[in-house]
Parts: sequence; structure tokens; C-alpha cells
Amino acid sequence: MTVEDRVIRIIAEQAMIEPSDVALTDTMQDLGIDSMGLVECIFALEEEFEIEVPFNANEPEKSDFDISSVQTVVAGVEGLIARQKA
Repeated sequence: MTVEDRVIRIIAEQAMIEPSDVALTDTMQDLGIDSMGLVECIFALEEEFEIEVPFNANEPEKSDFDISSVQTVVAGVEGLIARQKA
């Protein structure tokens, strides 16, 4: 299972939909994920990939982690994994 597949599975679980219903271009809002759901997603991603996501739920716009779409979340997780291995 790829990083992308795993991220989509986590996001889909939080949105209570099937992974096949998640498009890379979807935003968290598109999927019905609110700020609490987003925090749950971040925790799940950290646990799944053993990474630390630089995200401040109180000031998401100031975070170094782009949550604007599923695609940017996948890219962010891939970047964090790569940095951790370096």
C-alpha cells in the first residue's frame, strides 16, 4: 500500500466514506471534515507514519503543513517521511 493509499484511507475513515470516494483534488471541507476531524486526521497520520506533523490546530493557516487538499496532505506526509529518513 502506497503512502497515498494510506493517507486516503485515513482521511476516508475520518470522513466516514469509502476511500474510493476520496479524490486527490478534494478539500477537507469537500469531504465534510471539520476542524476537530482534521485534528483527528493529523493524529492518525502521525501514528500511521511515525512522523510529527508541523500543524497548529489553533492557527492552521500559519502551519508548515499544507492541508488545502488531499493531494497536498499526501505530498506533505511524503516530505516528512523523506526528511525523517535523511
